[in-house]
Amino acid sequence: MAALAARILRRGPVRSSTRLASISGSWDRMCGSAPSPPAALLARPCGGSGPEAHGWSWWRCFRQPVRCGSTAVRLDTDGGFARFSVRDMEGAKQKGGQKQQPPKKKMSRKAKVNQLKWYRLKAKKKMKSPNPEVRIRYKLEKAKRKEEWLIEKLRKYEVPRTPEPVHDPEILTEEEKFYLKRTGDKKKNYVPVGRRGVFGGVVLNMHLHWKKHQTVKVVCKPCRPGQVYEYAEELTRLSKGTVIDIKPNNTIIFYRGKNYVQPKVMSPPDTLSKQKALEKYRYEQSLQHTSQFIEKLEKELEDYQKHVALFKNREGATSVDEETTVDDPTVTSYSE
Repeated sequence: MAALAARILRRGPVRSSTRLASISGSWDRMCGSAPSPPAALLARPCGGSGPEAHGWSWWRCFRQPVRCGSTAVRLDTDGGFARFSVRDMEGAKQKGGQKQQPPKKKMSRKAKVNQLKWYRLKAKKKMKSPNPEVRIRYKLEKAKRKEEWLIEKLRKYEVPRTPEPVHDPEILTEEEKFYLKRTGDKKKNYVPVGRRGVFGGVVLNMHLHWKKHQTVKVVCKPCRPGQVYEYAEELTRLSKGTVIDIKPNNTIIFYRGKNYVQPKVMSPPDTLSKQKALEKYRYEQSLQHTSQFIEKLEKELEDYQKHVALFKNREGATSVDEETTVDDPTVTSYSE
């Protein structure tokens, strides 16, 4: 179809308005935009009238509409010229006048490597800059970016708490507490809480110990100062046990209760797995060290700025003293 349009356009412009009207009308009828013409109009003209008499042998081609998939060919006769336009009619209707955004240009592998090299060279220049302030600021920006990234990572490990029924803890007398504390100290069964913290496996082990023992010791190592009380509160919520005593060596004694019944699901669903708890601990440690490093860099930058300001003040004071000694005649005469 494109070759046919090119052959037609090489024949020159169609100047006659009647001829343009006949061409456009025939084209529209063949494409289906108008009702089919009578058979007399489509019959071969007699004598010397009609388009074939003028040497237009391509006239027969317009009797059948030409389509390729969803692409249609349109004949425009504006301005006294016959022009063909090829466009996607269905796609234009679907988009409804919305502007098409240019497709994103895909970077080649070589371009990506060159971009990474440029970033590394830029960072290397900042790291080896003779100005200490530039080096400190570069490290500070990098540490702050890492801190934001770690905070985003830790949000994925936040487990939403499910609404639980109200737990009524059992009221124990002082004699019962003393007896349970002494029993818990004597027995050797314990559950460790390590660097992963409280996760589903810790609660599962507590229920397994409570199958044969009334009390269980929870040993928290390593543990920050005051963190043992957070562990005690969290384990009380998850295991529905009762805290009997918290030792100075970060050991908690739990009592299962008088009417204890082992649950079917001993590991609560709103807790992390062993692997995810370890990943969370690593991100927390990295965030803690990054925050300390940021504080250190901010203090270094502040000290450097104070040092520069003090050095400028001293330079200004020495320049003022030199000007006064040159302008004072008594000083010059005495030196002579």
